[in-house]
Amino acid sequence: MTYNLRLVQFETKDQLLLPGLLFEPKSNTCLPAGKSKKVLIYLHGNGSSSIFYSVNKMNILAEEFSNQGIAFFPFNNRGAHYLHTIKKTNPPVGGEIKIGMALEIIKDCIFDIDGAINFLKKLGYSEFYLAGSSTGANKIVVYHYYKSVNPIKKYILLSSGDDVGLSYEMLGRVKFWLMLKKCFWEIKRGNGRKLIKEIQDDFLYSYQSLYDTINPNGDYNIFPLNEYINKLKLSKKPLFKEYKTINKQTLVIYGECDEYCYGVVPKCVEILKKECGHKDKFTFKIIKGADHGFSGHESELAKTISQWLTK
Repeated sequence: MTYNLRLVQFETKDQLLLPGLLFEPKSNTCLPAGKSKKVLIYLHGNGSSSIFYSVNKMNILAEEFSNQGIAFFPFNNRGAHYLHTIKKTNPPVGGEIKIGMALEIIKDCIFDIDGAINFLKKLGYSEFYLAGSSTGANKIVVYHYYKSVNPIKKYILLSSGDDVGLSYEMLGRVKFWLMLKKCFWEIKRGNGRKLIKEIQDDFLYSYQSLYDTINPNGDYNIFPLNEYINKLKLSKKPLFKEYKTINKQTLVIYGECDEYCYGVVPKCVEILKKECGHKDKFTFKIIKGADHGFSGHESELAKTISQWLTK
């Protein structure tokens, strides 16, 4: 191995303690004298996701980045798992709180990302890259939209998600709008954190998280590919509004066989090429034969990212 590994935790501004794995390059690799100052922060997707369940991918990415003198910091954000209990800090405000995808509001990713950056700064890191997979990619765009002045040097968007479009396709027009309306009024009644299973039996949401996820005018709707392709006119806000603001060097990667791209991955990538607001800042790649999670193609994914970071 070309890295040292530590299990760590850090505190967010709203006092959550989040766990992560810090892979740090050994000083006997390609590093110059002294410790690496470069680190890639990794955001996983939603649902049952957790960086601790992606052992092969995390190890392969860590090995590749370490060979290039880049530390790797994947961590479990507040959207990990459907629902679980996590510790808070600073009693008497502290104690425990339930979090997970079923209760998450995507804009809260700002607390998680800033918490990770502050933690890494204290360890001496000064050059930051931010990668996100699936919903993690959406979170990067949300983070940039609300906090464009930030210390991240480069973004990597992996398998960006169209949760609104996929939900609309799954539910159908009538049920989609009825569900959105029901969530809105349940939140108004104070039932936002009430748990429901009204989308799929194996998907747990609260009214607040479901509304956040499927609202065409909300923060989640970053990549409205279905709406764009089929002219669905779901949104009142301009399509790709937040995505167009990205003005940093950004790498966009999709698997050729991504199962959440409506069977038209090349068309989705072409749309993103067309709609990015700063075309000179973007690089697009499609990994042949890869699915949404790049299963079996982790080494190619790792090399694609590391070559782009170091060019």
